[in-house]
Amino acid sequence: MRILITRPREDAEPLAQALAACGVECVIAPVLDITVPPGRPLSLDGVQVLVATSANGVRAFALRDRRRHLPVYAVGPATAEAARRAGFSRVTTAGGEVTSLAARIAADLDPAAGAVLHIAGSKLAGDLAGALRTSGFSYRRAVLYEARRRQTLPAVARTALGAAAVDGVVFYSPRTARIFAELTSDAGLAPACAGLVAFCLSAAVADAAATLPWARLQVAARPDGDAMLALITEAASCRPGQHFVSPPGRFPC
Repeated sequence: MRILITRPREDAEPLAQALAACGVECVIAPVLDITVPPGRPLSLDGVQVLVATSANGVRAFALRDRRRHLPVYAVGPATAEAARRAGFSRVTTAGGEVTSLAARIAADLDPAAGAVLHIAGSKLAGDLAGALRTSGFSYRRAVLYEARRRQTLPAVARTALGAAAVDGVVFYSPRTARIFAELTSDAGLAPACAGLVAFCLSAAVADAAATLPWARLQVAARPDGDAMLALITEAASCRPGQHFVSPPGRFPC
């Protein structure tokens, strides 16, 4: 089994390594590039907690600021792991969605204790600010990185799709799915998706990917990295740690 990973390279490489342990070959073809502009350390006056909705937000904060004294609330396990690797010791993990993150913060924290600082990029998914303000929290947002859209489909993706050399494509966000669909159509390669499976983190991601003529759209049981890994490895008829030998043709339904 061979799949195309469309995530930014910083996020795609750990996924590719995990899948390689199962014998799944990966082609990394980001449609977004992460850029972190230089900047001064942030003002943390009056802030009680940092909130991260992506591992990129954590990595961008770590490049800009050495302080690690505040707790971090992370949207899901991958973001939480990035926070721990960056040196944060107090990390709380939500259920993989902005709604579950806002609910966890509201259940655990007191709005009177200080503001919530969202360490984020220039583009956001979901309305974390609205949910937290409804619960009485003071919300601040620090834009620390930009996810820049590629203008053309990466050459490695064009080659793989044109040669029918992949079995599926992985999508973690609606934005990535939309960009991939647009770039693939622009390249005249939309028909190449008719024999492929789109592996999607959530129903919203699947909706964004549905403009291409996939053989199947598959959605992870939960919107987190572990569920996505399980979805892909189950499609490859293997489990992490086992060796996968690709059968002739496409993998089974």
